[in-house]
Amino acid sequence: MKIVVASDEKTNLTDSVIKYLREKGHKIILLGDLVRKNGRWVQIGKEAAQKVASNQADQGILFCFSGTGICMAANRFKGARAALCWDAETAKLARKWDNANILCMSLRYTSEEIVKEILNAWFSTGFDEESLNEAHKLDE
Repeated sequence: MKIVVASDEKTNLTDSVIKYLREKGHKIILLGDLVRKNGRWVQIGKEAAQKVASNQADQGILFCFSGTGICMAANRFKGARAALCWDAETAKLARKWDNANILCMSLRYTSEEIVKEILNAWFSTGFDEESLNEAHKLDE
C-alpha cells in the first residue's frame, strides 16, 4: 500500500511510525518536516490530503502538535476522510463506520507504544458497508 506520511515536526514518534510502515512493506511518501523544514501544518495537511484524494496515495498518516489542525486541513478535500484518533478503538471505528482514509494523530499526546496499537487497528479494519446502509435507513 502507498501511504503518505506528513508532519510539521520530525520526532521519535514520526520516526517510529515510518519504521513500522516500512517493516510492514508499505511504500512511503514523506511530506512536511519529514523531508524539509517548513513547519506549516495547514499546507502539509492540504498537500497530503490532495495525494490521497487524487489516488497518488492509498492512505495518509498525519501529525501535528494536537492533531486537530492537520485533520481539519486534510478534510477540506473531497475524497479525503481524515479522522483524529487517540486510541486503537477510535482508529478501528473511524475505518469501520466512516471509511476514513487519513489517520491523524497528536505529536503531544500519542506515545510510541499507543501508536503501534492505533496502526494495527487502523490497518486490520476495513469499511463495513452494512453500517453505511443502516445509517441511510435513519434518513428515510
